[in-house]
Amino acid sequence: MKKVTGIGGVFFKCKDPNAVNEWYKTHLGFDTTPYGTSFEWLEKDTGSKGITQWNPFPESSTYFEPSDKDFMINYRVDDLVSLVEELKKRGVVIVDEIESYDYGKFVHILDIEGNKIQLWQPAE
Repeated sequence: MKKVTGIGGVFFKCKDPNAVNEWYKTHLGFDTTPYGTSFEWLEKDTGSKGITQWNPFPESSTYFEPSDKDFMINYRVDDLVSLVEELKKRGVVIVDEIESYDYGKFVHILDIEGNKIQLWQPAE
């Protein structure tokens, strides 16, 4: 089973997300919104459109808990349900239940050092 197919997003805490968004917009040309920015690209094998989300969070955010780190990576996956079943069998900490939205399915896990990781199966 193919597991991770790419990076779906990079999320990090900062003192002032609005100022960070504006800095990246001004100096690096990011097309930012209050939710950061989305980088669009095409998958090599299928030619289908994909996105990678970049998003600064306030340093007071609890979204990354139970990790105490200031960042979280989102990985794109092909088959989230099967992957979560496999990870459970291997003893990986699954933080929450799979949730579905119009843009895909999500779940959070912890790696061996307690970093919270978001797994995302994009809607097709």
